[in-house]
This record gives sequence, C-alpha cells and structure tokens, in this order.
Amino acid sequence: MQQPGVVEINLHGYNKAQAQAAIDAALKRAGASVYRIRLIHGYHQGTELRDMIRSRYRKHPKTIRLELGLNQGQTELVLREF
Repeated sequence: MQQPGVVEINLHGYNKAQAQAAIDAALKRAGASVYRIRLIHGYHQGTELRDMIRSRYRKHPKTIRLELGLNQGQTELVLREF
C-alpha cells in the first residue's frame, strides 16, 4: 500500500539505464508533498541496480539520505523529513 508523500517505483526488469531514467524523472517531478521515493529493485537476480542506486543517489542534490527498505530489495531516497 502506497502512503501519501511516498512515490514508489518498481524497477524489476529494468536495466541500469532504464532505472536511472525512471528515478531521475521521479526526482524531477517530486513536488513539496513528496518526502520519500521508494525504489523496489529486488535482490534475487543480483545487486546491479541496488549498487547503482546506492552509489549514484547517495549524493544527489535532492536526497538528504538513503534508507534501507523493509527488505534487501528496497532502497528509499529521503528528500525531506516528514
């Protein structure tokens, strides 16, 4: 269930370029009401997306920090404190 203020993106089946484009678009569209972007990248098929997300978006200008999701297959970009 998606919460208000949280944008969720399911990246299963995406390659790194597709995932990056989807995340960049979500960051660009994120208005004042969005405080987190939840990225569901999975982990059973490898860690390529997870590693790209955690290295590239850790220092993104809109991201204040990264948080691990409910499981190893999620990473949350925190844009502002709730």
